[in-house]
Amino acid sequence: MARRALRRTVRVRFTALYTGLFLGSGALLLALAYAFATGSRRSVSQQVPGTGGTSDQLRQVQAELADAHATQTRQLLLGCLLAFAVMAVLSVLLGTGMARRVLRPLREITAATQAISAANLDRRLAVPGPHDEVKDLADTIDGLLARLEASFAAQRRFVADASHELRTPLTTMRASLDVAVAKPDPAPQTVALAGRLRTELDRVDGLLSGLLVLARAEHGALRERTAVPLAGLVADALADRADQIAVRRLTVTLDGTDDAVGSGDRTLLARLVANLVDNAVVHNAAGGWIRISTAATGAEARLTIATGGAVLDAAQLAELTRPFRRLAADRTGSDTGSGLGLSIVAAIAAAHHGSLDLAAPATGGLTATVRLPRDAA
Repeated sequence: MARRALRRTVRVRFTALYTGLFLGSGALLLALAYAFATGSRRSVSQQVPGTGGTSDQLRQVQAELADAHATQTRQLLLGCLLAFAVMAVLSVLLGTGMARRVLRPLREITAATQAISAANLDRRLAVPGPHDEVKDLADTIDGLLARLEASFAAQRRFVADASHELRTPLTTMRASLDVAVAKPDPAPQTVALAGRLRTELDRVDGLLSGLLVLARAEHGALRERTAVPLAGLVADALADRADQIAVRRLTVTLDGTDDAVGSGDRTLLARLVANLVDNAVVHNAAGGWIRISTAATGAEARLTIATGGAVLDAAQLAELTRPFRRLAADRTGSDTGSGLGLSIVAAIAAAHHGSLDLAAPATGGLTATVRLPRDAA
């Protein structure tokens, strides 16, 4: 809205400038014409003899000439004023049209720039035409997009390469722990230390895996697009976490339709659903509840997972989709996790041209809704 108001303001300013210049020039022209007509009247009056011995006939001729010239002057002035009023209206219309035409390339540049996001930084404006100020602006934006694309690509490569490289020492440390524990009669302290280290190594491995998925999702390049039933992914995720659900005594309610079929990469969508289910299980109160529903509307497949719990601050929900951001443990019910779960969900949804919406009901808990393109078949 602010951009549209700004664009209208610029157009109005162009129109006002054009109209002002035109009306100023017209007013000056009218003034010169009126001054010329008045001067001609005085010149004619001076050319008619007017001495003291002038006869009545000469005075009558002089009066008639003066009246005729005054009438002509008034008619000329009225005609000029009428023409001036008509041209004033035309100047506003022409000024608006010219301003719209002059600003059209800028509007096209603005629309094209708004359509470019982090997922399609390879697009360029490529504005044709002569090398004027507008093309210089478009070329400058294209150069900025090229630098942004290179920066994003370097960041994703770094995350992916670092995650791969760090897995080698993790594998080595796990092997060393297994060798130490496998020795005859290991010390109890060694067994306890190995258990704690394995737990931490699993957390680091999960973090690296999450970074890899996040880098791949943010890259936006899907390996393949297939029909993926969301209800099936939900069933698989719940089966994998059946033990955790039983330990926490959670009540799970399923409500869905078979036509909720998304289109995209099955591996990434499975990770999306798994992260949402993990979030619902881990950040939940013991004896709580989880409601999962799938639906299809038009060209959209929708997955909604709602949980109970403490009342969350709606202003902080946007932070949950940023990497390594979590709410406090007393608000989420858990202090575990790396803070990548929902950020991975948001990145995978965006890579599929979908979205993730988070809501904090007044009654407490969190509701996560994922919208994905529906498979055409």
